[in-house]
Amino acid sequence: QVQLVESGGGSVQAGGSLTLSCEASRITYSTNCMGWFRQAPGKEREGVALIDSGGRTTYADFVKGRFTISRDNAKNTMDLQMNDLKSKDTALYYCATGGKYGGNWFGVDWGQGTQVTVS
Repeated sequence: QVQLVESGGGSVQAGGSLTLSCEASRITYSTNCMGWFRQAPGKEREGVALIDSGGRTTYADFVKGRFTISRDNAKNTMDLQMNDLKSKDTALYYCATGGKYGGNWFGVDWGQGTQVTVS
């Protein structure tokens, strides 16, 4: 199992920016693909962005052009740069190992989450 620790959440005004970071305890087969998921109050958890060890990225339509995912394989870290934040981006954001199969996003290992609040 991989331990994942997120940081960087907080409160920001609409139109602002935040960067989330995630550090993985070790590299395993599951960390080949990592990403960010989020869960807003009263809603199901949804996939936001994925990145594999080769740098290939996948984004949910609702963040394309606003969010950028990146990773540093040497440091076992992954970032999510979020720009032009909107109130509907308010959610608990989770770092995860996982991927997307067909139209379904899935997570294997999960962090504890970091809150992002946009007002």
